[in-house]
Amino acid sequence: MKPKLMGIVNVTPDSFSDGGRYLDADAAIAHGGELFRDGAEILDVGGESTRPGAEPVGVEEELRRVEPVVVGLAGTATVSIDTSKAAVAEAAIDAGAEIVNDVTALRGDPEMAALCAERSVGVVLMHMPGSPRTMQEDPTYGDVVDEVKEFLAERVKAAVAAGIAEDKIWLDPGIGFGKTLEHNLELLRRLGELRGLGRPLVVGTSRKSFIGRIDGSAVEDRLGGTIASSVLAVAEGADVLRVHDVAEMAQAVRVAQAVLGAYPDR
Repeated sequence: MKPKLMGIVNVTPDSFSDGGRYLDADAAIAHGGELFRDGAEILDVGGESTRPGAEPVGVEEELRRVEPVVVGLAGTATVSIDTSKAAVAEAAIDAGAEIVNDVTALRGDPEMAALCAERSVGVVLMHMPGSPRTMQEDPTYGDVVDEVKEFLAERVKAAVAAGIAEDKIWLDPGIGFGKTLEHNLELLRRLGELRGLGRPLVVGTSRKSFIGRIDGSAVEDRLGGTIASSVLAVAEGADVLRVHDVAEMAQAVRVAQAVLGAYPDR
């Protein structure tokens, strides 16, 4: 199956890769439109950086950043709101967002689960120990894949118990969130084990620091590593790739799947 591409639209001054480039709403909307034309089926709009050590952003400021961008993109593609705040999610849903991408897996705001259930939106539940401010402080696991799988299974149960339909739930192992280089590589190698959870898998390796730890590359020079890790993730069962460079990823996935004989429409 052809994976969906989720294009990243960061409306932030401090995201690790493109912070500040699309802080202006018009620039962010134009960028989102470009990602859609390049092949993104989903546009993931975020107004608060979740890079390691990032400072929190208040509700009003986050809303100021994302609401006009969601409004501007909602008629273009499926819009996802990248937030852990129920108030921001609600405003974004009102503005046209159809998916809530919550890095806290509904743990960050006690009102988030009920909101997502009531509004019947899609939900991405991600694995992250602690918070973006603390997640890289000596992350330790016995078996990282088993522990991530157990966490995600528990969060699916919690979401369903809160009234969210199971078929609305996607899962993200949280590459780069509270994990060492070895943890990230192990998760990517054994991604197929998470298929047993029965929900679509979202994988985001785009420009992340683990690539730089492998080859010493700077953020702007990690396209090759992003493509390699993403294509291998698709081979292991990833359903959605969250990426900055949509055109290049669309081409890479199409060629890889054609080689593997998985593209009947070529």
